[in-house]
Amino acid sequence: MTLDEIAALLEPQIPGLRRYAWALLRDDEAADDLVQDTLERAIRHWSQRRRDGDLKAWLFTIQRNLFLNGLRKRRTHGVQVGVEVLDDVSASVDTPESHAGLRDILAGLDALPEEQRSVLLLIGVEDLSYEQAAQALDIPLGTVMSRLSRARGRLREFMENGRNAVLRRVK
Repeated sequence: MTLDEIAALLEPQIPGLRRYAWALLRDDEAADDLVQDTLERAIRHWSQRRRDGDLKAWLFTIQRNLFLNGLRKRRTHGVQVGVEVLDDVSASVDTPESHAGLRDILAGLDALPEEQRSVLLLIGVEDLSYEQAAQALDIPLGTVMSRLSRARGRLREFMENGRNAVLRRVK
């Protein structure tokens, strides 16, 4: 397969990869870097891709693994991203209430454990099927369904009751 043929297959996937990267990182430059790294790795390892496999799921798997590797590196170096990055969100909001709602949703997503957030973003935002998400995350289908259910419940509770509802400890 030529590089042009590979590029033709990858190009339609870029917007979804970009959205997912931004949802994970909340930083335009870092998201662009993650997408570029994902595409670079996909091209470099194209020959290792399963021909009968789902290209979209394979790309999201690469991207999530790169994100997790970067997260591990940032943890060892102590770099933290706070809620102040929400000030840079370039969304078109008509009212202060809708802007506050966007902040609440993003804060609720940030409060979710990474595995629940990934499932919710892949299925809810990127419109992957449960099977594609399971393949991308390399987990069983039932685990996808239970993580998605828990993520939706925690996000709903967060939106109804605020940050304390998600962070409470039950003994």
